[in-house]
Amino acid sequence: MLIYEENVPASYRTAFVAKVREISTRLGINPNWLMAIINWESARSFSSSIRNPYTNATGLIQFMPDTAIDLGTTIDRLARMTAVEQLDWVYKYYVRYRSKLKSYTDLYLTTFYPAAVGKAASYVLGSTAYRVRRIAEQNSSFDNNGDMKITKGEIESDMLEKIPANWMAEFKKKVVS
Repeated sequence: MLIYEENVPASYRTAFVAKVREISTRLGINPNWLMAIINWESARSFSSSIRNPYTNATGLIQFMPDTAIDLGTTIDRLARMTAVEQLDWVYKYYVRYRSKLKSYTDLYLTTFYPAAVGKAASYVLGSTAYRVRRIAEQNSSFDNNGDMKITKGEIESDMLEKIPANWMAEFKKKVVS
């Protein structure tokens, strides 16, 4: 059993979990990491059509419109796919970063802000003062100290806090290359 497997709708759970295991093997990552990210990003729905009303990000890992286009699709096409079909696009997104996916935090940062992967915990997300503030405003749950800046360390702390204690060992492991 994978973490949050029970949150996947029963109508496609078996196929979805099998596909998560398959693409995780191909990426060289722990499938529990991917399940936790999809659980979080899809608001625990495991729905391919869920959208963020503020950013229009769509689907299992909240593909941004420009990211979808870069991958050769659109958020509208992604939203019409089944969750199992959309996992192919999840793989297509992550495979570009495969060599950097060494931990759960790396996988999450690749989803949320790839430039932060490999940086120190003190790394601040955003390339300009405006972007730093905007990222903090749109993702206030990560701004643990309320300074209107989000650091890699704040994200790591927050994402690990969400993991149930009985699963924590799976999330502290690193991939050995």
